[in-house]
Amino acid sequence: MTTHPPFRKVFVGVATREEMFRLFNHHRDDPDVDPVSGKPYSSEWFEIEPAQYHFMLGLLPPLFQRSGMFGLSEYKAGNVTSVFFAIRIRGRERFFHGFCDLGDRQSPDKMRAAIIAHETGAADSMTREEKLEAIWSATHPDFKGIAGKSDPGDWPAEHHGKRFVLVRGGPASVLKLLEELSDDEIDIRMAAIRAERSSRGGPTDADPS
Repeated sequence: MTTHPPFRKVFVGVATREEMFRLFNHHRDDPDVDPVSGKPYSSEWFEIEPAQYHFMLGLLPPLFQRSGMFGLSEYKAGNVTSVFFAIRIRGRERFFHGFCDLGDRQSPDKMRAAIIAHETGAADSMTREEKLEAIWSATHPDFKGIAGKSDPGDWPAEHHGKRFVLVRGGPASVLKLLEELSDDEIDIRMAAIRAERSSRGGPTDADPS
């Protein structure tokens, strides 16, 4: 079973509307999804475009709304719902989405504080687990999957249910468990993701201002 740190960033850069909706369901094939607790969505967050914040505010009546924050009335699972944040960081207003477990009434405020701490921290403040989540989110569905789902014989039984990605290894490509990516493989993929985001003109994790 995949373990996650609290309040984890799962996307590098600023998500467009299409990317935002994809991230809302990016664990749909994950066998660890718990419809009662909302895991593994609970505590995930990512940055969105300003237009998407205002679009979602007008889409459904908010469950709650206060300055710089509102929650959707449609729950993801259990007590977990989407919360949208407008946060001024280093003089610029930025917008974020997070899945908060409202079983803890302070969860939205804790997530807001975690986002601010992350985005005003070191240039490379993502943990290994956050980088793996960002890699998983950025990888095309044709190049990732769940071990043992399509052909159980392709993977040892102890790896069934784990996530894998296609990795280029010399002249050939191989399937490798996401959790077993080396630091070099992670760095190469993160550099490619950041370069792609930078070419679109949006801020990356290396530019939290």
